[in-house]
Amino acid sequence: MIDAFLDPSSGSLRQVEEAVRQAAAAEIIPRWRQLAAHEVIEKSGPHDVVTVADRAAEAHLTASLTRLLPGSAVVGEESVHADPAVYEALERDAPVWIVDPVDGTRQFVRGEAGFCTLVALALRGEVLASWTFAPARDRMATAVRGRGARLDGAELRAGSPEAGAPLRVAMSHPDYTTPDQKAALLGLDTEGVRARPCGAAGLEYLAVASGELDAVAFSWEFAWDHAAGLLLVEEAGGAQSTLTGEPFRIAGGNALPFTAARDAATAARIRELLTTAG
Repeated sequence: MIDAFLDPSSGSLRQVEEAVRQAAAAEIIPRWRQLAAHEVIEKSGPHDVVTVADRAAEAHLTASLTRLLPGSAVVGEESVHADPAVYEALERDAPVWIVDPVDGTRQFVRGEAGFCTLVALALRGEVLASWTFAPARDRMATAVRGRGARLDGAELRAGSPEAGAPLRVAMSHPDYTTPDQKAALLGLDTEGVRARPCGAAGLEYLAVASGELDAVAFSWEFAWDHAAGLLLVEEAGGAQSTLTGEPFRIAGGNALPFTAARDAATAARIRELLTTAG
């Protein structure tokens, strides 16, 4: 069933892209820079918010994606917040759509353009395809395992960092990490690395896949933030690694922080810095 769905001649992948665009057009963009105060709700604290756009877009995508692939499940940021048991679908045998309706909600709330919608399709823990859509910029990045990555139809190649130039790294903000993770991230405060706090994770992964950023280093592992971007980076020729050198597992239980980078040598260098400091 999955092989047929992923077959380019079936048109299914294009239908998913259209479903993502439609959800953004119907539920996200009309609310961008139009949110009322009561439409922004704190979840676990002031740095963890949700808007009516997040919830409406996830509901829209849940309906359209499961219609495109009958028998599939959805693991979305908002559905898991409502019922954490939903996350367990990542370890079952049915295909799973992993959805972050508005990645970069804080940027969205501030009226900035740095947010995106993330969708990935996975089966038994393996991400098979992904869609990263930045609706305010009308940019769509896609990846299919073994078939490469594209941005607005053009092939994406991460390449390698410029020899001798500082490595440009986006990382988790140290204020939102455990003490051990904070210590590990401090390893990036070194000569030859130019690190900064990350924005929307999906857009940072896109920056790595397009060669605009050399690496990311993240200390949290929610699948909806990382599944789409990790496949995008890998299919653009990049590499990824957890702190122990193992690949990132979307179902969780990873050694954190982890990295994704433009090439394997850069991923190894970032992992070394994180491990030595931690």
